[in-house]
Amino acid sequence: VQLQASGGGLVQAGGSLRLSCAASGLTFSNYAVGWFRQAPGKEREFVATITWSGGMTSYADSVKGRFTISRDNAKNTVYIQMISLKPEDTAVYYCAADLYYSDSPTTMDYWGKGTLVTVSS
Repeated sequence: VQLQASGGGLVQAGGSLRLSCAASGLTFSNYAVGWFRQAPGKEREFVATITWSGGMTSYADSVKGRFTISRDNAKNTVYIQMISLKPEDTAVYYCAADLYYSDSPTTMDYWGKGTLVTVSS
């Protein structure tokens, strides 16, 4: 199983980025997918998650209204659109898959390597 996150980069505060998570080696449409992030010196934290069908989503309070998670099961890919980025959004962003809809990083079945998002002030 592979999950590959991409799309990170350096952006100014107020800017936008779209991250992608491409999956292979699993029946992608069976899995809920979450985005998590880890800033330097901090624990990994939940950002957003989406059910296998895309019919339900949830977000951390810190990103509500600014981030939107979506998925395209035909492409085995989950996206997170991030707008109005803030310096405190700077972190390595990871995607993870789980058979069950969850916002806990401790329960996810599969993890991808992260992609770095840096927001400058």
